[in-house]
Amino acid sequence: MRESVLHSKTGWTVAFALSAGIAIPACSNNSIGLSLPNQTISGTATVVDGDTLDLGGQRIRLEGIDAPEKAQTCQKHNGSTWACGEAAVRLLTKLVAGQTIDCTSEGTDKYKRILGLCVARGRDVNEAMVESGLAWAFVKYSTRYVSVEQAAKASKLGVWQGRAEPPWTYREQRWQTAETKAPSGCAIKGNVTAKGRIYHMPWSPWYGKVSINAAAGERWFCSESEAQAAGWRASKA
Repeated sequence: MRESVLHSKTGWTVAFALSAGIAIPACSNNSIGLSLPNQTISGTATVVDGDTLDLGGQRIRLEGIDAPEKAQTCQKHNGSTWACGEAAVRLLTKLVAGQTIDCTSEGTDKYKRILGLCVARGRDVNEAMVESGLAWAFVKYSTRYVSVEQAAKASKLGVWQGRAEPPWTYREQRWQTAETKAPSGCAIKGNVTAKGRIYHMPWSPWYGKVSINAAAGERWFCSESEAQAAGWRASKA
């Protein structure tokens, strides 16, 4: 999920360093400077979902693409369904597993995730997802991968082999359904687990299995930014 708002605010330390000509380490795990355009963070990554990584303690949203959600299914040409969301997670995992990933920042979104153009083994990871037909070119924010999507569509690869609902439509519909049942329309579920405090979006594969127990410290959130500000993290694929 991505609503892009490029943040122009940076700390005075960064501003001073840049004006003084002091280099900011590109692959430091320190968050200072990493949200600036053209800064690079490198390391090994873990997959959050089909278009999101955790890298060096930073959440990276792959810029210019939108992959099907984990619980999402698509249709083949014969009308049968297949788990396109799970397939996207598997491919992204294959692309980054055990590799040093270099992600160049295009800025940050409203949730303070870095919008990254990521490379593994010399290959553009974002492009590879679209090329395989397991992600859409996210033209609402970028036209970078439009021609790649057109080629995948012409070859009927991945989501293009049959009917598939764009993930932004999938998310919108599930949010609208969930908010009619949630307190005050706040449809995000904050779950307390043995692994910490985790929030689930309405399109999460675990959303329907989670019941909110206020006595255990669980709660509802109205937005991801609200959940993150309260110290909760997104569920991972």
